[in-house]
Amino acid sequence: MKRVLILLCLTILLLNVGCHNEKAEKEEAAKFLITSPMQKDTLLFKDYVCQIHSINHIEIRSQERGYLQNIYVDEGQLVKKGQVMFQIMPLLYQAELQKSQAEVDYAEIEYQTTKNLADSNIVSKSELALSKAKLNKERADLALAQAHLAFTEVRAPFDGIMDRFSKRVGSLVEEGELLTTLSDNSKMWVYFNVPEAEYLDYATKAKSSIPLSVKLQMANGALFEESGVIETIEADFDNETGNIAFRGTFPNPKRLLRHGETGNVLMPVFLKDAIIIPQKATFEILDKKFVYVVDDKHVLHATQITVGTELPHLYVVTAGITSKDKILMEGLGKVKNNEKIESEFVPIEKVLSDLKNLHAE
Repeated sequence: MKRVLILLCLTILLLNVGCHNEKAEKEEAAKFLITSPMQKDTLLFKDYVCQIHSINHIEIRSQERGYLQNIYVDEGQLVKKGQVMFQIMPLLYQAELQKSQAEVDYAEIEYQTTKNLADSNIVSKSELALSKAKLNKERADLALAQAHLAFTEVRAPFDGIMDRFSKRVGSLVEEGELLTTLSDNSKMWVYFNVPEAEYLDYATKAKSSIPLSVKLQMANGALFEESGVIETIEADFDNETGNIAFRGTFPNPKRLLRHGETGNVLMPVFLKDAIIIPQKATFEILDKKFVYVVDDKHVLHATQITVGTELPHLYVVTAGITSKDKILMEGLGKVKNNEKIESEFVPIEKVLSDLKNLHAE
């Protein structure tokens, strides 16, 4: 009987301890973390999808008809201005040049003979003028033949990078036929579209004497090492999209960027006294964003906010709350509007530090 009483007492004691621990755990779990929004001057970057173009990208075409005799460069090669790239068989044009030179020589002799006769009043001045005109015509034909022969050598009009060849050695090419393209990649023009409202913000804040500096995020996510500047804005808006095209210029000394690439332009935006909160402190109802504001009596109030800009894991809020408010940080799905809670305040600086460390792992 005594053993039974002892076991019963131990059981009651264990139940009391278990209930006490469970109650303590519930009390501990019932405490929610709250914080206040951060208010500070903030520099952020808005990104725009962009198209990257060489400052000079042209088609190289044949200026004469004939067989492609030589190719002196290779695809992807950097060529210098004036460098010979292609040679079209020049034999026909060389023969035409020799013929024109002979006709010029003949016309010069004929003109000199006529001039001597005219000086002796044997022939008239008009006959001398006709001889002079004939000489000039032959000289013009010679210059034309020289031009045709020169056109059989296709030279680079500027420093640039060769593209793929459209014709190979031995191909018969017609006048004006495409041989390749050439890109001047020393600088790159980057085009991106900006909505009307953002264009107006830029236009009202921009200083004409100081071009806006921008960054370029390449397709692999890395930042291009050179900064660019906004140099020009197109004249008209696209009526279908409501956007207007901006053009930034980036130096490209290592020729890393190529014509036709894509990326994202990062345009800096300065925000004065911006209200910043973690994204995880918000919830959505019918595409509208809300936070739970905690009043002095620890009661929750669902408050709609307006998000101006989205940052990694953060929102910049333009309306709905102030830096003096306290907002619920965690457990948003476990509470409801107008509910009273037990809370623990955590400084926003620690919240942001924990967020940074969490996503850095």
